[in-house]
Amino acid sequence: MAEEDAYTKDGTVDYRGNPANKKETGTWRACPYIIGNEFCERLAYYGMSSNLILYFKHRLNQQSATATRNNLNWGGTCYLTPLIGAFVADAYLGRYWTIACFSIIYVMGMTLLTISATVPGLRPKCYSEDDCNPTDAQSAIAFVSLYLIALGTGGIKPCVSSYGADQFDDADEVEKKHKSSFFNWFYLSINVGALIAGSVLVWVQDNVSWGWGFGIPAIAMAIAVASFFSGTRLFRYQKPGGSPLTRICQVLVATFRKKKVEVPADKALLYETADAESNIKGSRKLDHTEEFSFLDKAAVETEKDDIKGPVDPWRLCTVTQVEELKSIIRLLPIWATGIIFTAVYSQMGNLFVLQGEQMDKYVGNSNFQIPSASLSIFDTLSVIFWVPVYDRIIVPVARKYTGHKNGLTQLQRMGIGLFISIFSMVSAAILELKRLEMVRRHNSYELKTVPLSIFWQAPQYFLIGCAEVFTFIGQLEFFYEQAPDAMRSMCSALSLTTVALGSYLSSLLVTIVTSISTKNGKPGWIPENLNYGHIDYFFWLLGVLSVLNLCVFLLISNWYTYKKPVGTLR
Repeated sequence: MAEEDAYTKDGTVDYRGNPANKKETGTWRACPYIIGNEFCERLAYYGMSSNLILYFKHRLNQQSATATRNNLNWGGTCYLTPLIGAFVADAYLGRYWTIACFSIIYVMGMTLLTISATVPGLRPKCYSEDDCNPTDAQSAIAFVSLYLIALGTGGIKPCVSSYGADQFDDADEVEKKHKSSFFNWFYLSINVGALIAGSVLVWVQDNVSWGWGFGIPAIAMAIAVASFFSGTRLFRYQKPGGSPLTRICQVLVATFRKKKVEVPADKALLYETADAESNIKGSRKLDHTEEFSFLDKAAVETEKDDIKGPVDPWRLCTVTQVEELKSIIRLLPIWATGIIFTAVYSQMGNLFVLQGEQMDKYVGNSNFQIPSASLSIFDTLSVIFWVPVYDRIIVPVARKYTGHKNGLTQLQRMGIGLFISIFSMVSAAILELKRLEMVRRHNSYELKTVPLSIFWQAPQYFLIGCAEVFTFIGQLEFFYEQAPDAMRSMCSALSLTTVALGSYLSSLLVTIVTSISTKNGKPGWIPENLNYGHIDYFFWLLGVLSVLNLCVFLLISNWYTYKKPVGTLR
């Protein structure tokens, strides 16, 4: 390898601040520490959250609809706080230190939650399994700890996948080919952690204690932090590029100031730095694109612009800075179509669990009962099955037909996932129809369970897992690749906000259908006793919304223009 080729060309540095040496840093030698961190963090997160709705219901004494809303709102917040972490990472600390600092907050929240479920006086007083009487202070402590966790995860979620992808040099074709595989195996690690959480830890919470059920995830989170710090010397570091929000505002202000200026027909006349590198730290230059041409006014040089001296970025912006904003605008419609998908996905921790609670949970003829939240292991097993199938079989086969280096484009991959998710709602609705039919036939409305095995829920979980492999991993790669270099954490956070908004949308839908369906004394779609309800209607509603969402996605995908850094080939 030539001396000039021994170092990365994408602006990354080593832990000492020197240009990153390819032989000593990054690639798969650094990724095990990042993937190990993600595995332990997801084990902690899902181990704490998978059964949380039952903790709200049985320990904090909340009604089903209230517990569902609180669980959805908290889960949504966990995917909204990444906007905070992403801004801090891109503007000030960089991804490494953002992950490190927010991890400490995360551990504090996990520890406080464990104490609130363990220490007498802080733990709700219970007279039986389902009869607890928490004080307002005890409930408050539980929610404070949960929202500390939400803040902590906000600094990890948007940074860790992008930080892993940073370990591969975009300017090196050999390393770049491995990046797509990294996202697949990264997501696999998430689901291996979720598998252990959804089986072992949920069982511990149901059969041992909530103290141990929350304590083990807290220990796992501490291990996640240790794993991350262990790879410090092997990591490549992307320098923070300054506030992305400031750069966006500068383009908008400069465009407004020059609203009457004509954009030249020759786009080569638009302002750009003469240097090979962009004037945005950590970012490559971007080629001009034709969409949203009114924003090009910000890069038009006028007599008032003194380009020989220091340029005022509030009056004159580079083409790259304008293209940053265009990239974000192009991402937004694709981003919006992820909201309905995540509303479907959020049912695994909510209505699927409540549906399973009223089914036969015994395994075969044994006395062992599987917790309803543990059925999420079928989602995890589905992901574990489909990730290697996709990476080792589907991609090579698709590559022969499409000629695309990744087999399918990121948008094609996401669209397939949206299509599959429709059938998960169809499966859940049909199962609920069957369950309610048995209730009516045997007049067993007051029974806690019906003689229908909970394992009939497996198909709906398996279908969501399959949809995840296509849509969520496709989103991870899409938002990383299509984001401006200095805004990758922010765009990863943007993709994660679909999970927040999907949870909030689901919560809103629950509120609306509960309000409408309970008029005139009716039990409604989601009553305390689901035998009197119709959650199948809710599943059909989500299925119809998913069909409409897929149609919109297909229209938007045909319009989308991929980002092209200067000097790269499509």
